[in-house]
Amino acid sequence: MALRDLLYGAYGRRLERSLDQTALPRHVGIIVDGNRRWAKAFGASTAHGHRAGADKLLEVMGWCADEGIEVVTLYLLSTDNLARPAAELAPLIDIVEDAVARVAATQHWRVHPVGALDLLPGATAGRLRELAERTAGVSTGVVNVAIGYGGRREIADAVRSLLREHAAKGTTLEELAEVLDVEHIAAHLYTKGQPDPDLVIRTSGEQRLSGFLLWQTAHSEFYFCEVLWPDFRKVDFLRALRAYAARERRFGT
Repeated sequence: MALRDLLYGAYGRRLERSLDQTALPRHVGIIVDGNRRWAKAFGASTAHGHRAGADKLLEVMGWCADEGIEVVTLYLLSTDNLARPAAELAPLIDIVEDAVARVAATQHWRVHPVGALDLLPGATAGRLRELAERTAGVSTGVVNVAIGYGGRREIADAVRSLLREHAAKGTTLEELAEVLDVEHIAAHLYTKGQPDPDLVIRTSGEQRLSGFLLWQTAHSEFYFCEVLWPDFRKVDFLRALRAYAARERRFGT
């Protein structure tokens, strides 16, 4: 083993011991970014980068389990990503589908797809629903897999669902307008019933949300990491948790 690996291992263990276990996030959102740039740096195919990212995904979920994180939301494929050329999109969807299946196979995470499944290939949407059903009894943790996801679309879907619910009850628009508040909309989001993300991590150095959980991240803490996703290390993850624990959360004030 290289000296650098030994040093990082020792540093990681010391960092983990120093974490305040009472100040860790319940819900961590992760914007997975940098697979293509990582592959390009090695002169490899885009698909190779996505496969490396999928392997990292399983590793990171293990770290989350080790730290007792209850809910993880993975931003894997946006609605904008669905417009990529078919030659890139088809293998990417297969890789993402396989990665989610591998996470489900750990039997630690209940899989909850979030996004517009109707925009995905029928076989992929069916597989995601199957994995959700297969893990429905898992109580140790929940992983929201955001595939074909867009934050604006989620809010629009929530409002549509709310309007349909009240229309079925015979509520008029005027009556609904009198009582409507944020909790009514929150109850129709893809993540309804879950705590909002306490911490959002984005890799690759980009400092933007890219439409990720626009409603739910109103009071989240953010941690932007320069490293590309396939190179994301446990020390990077632990640093994000340490940074979160050290912050005084003000919830918008």
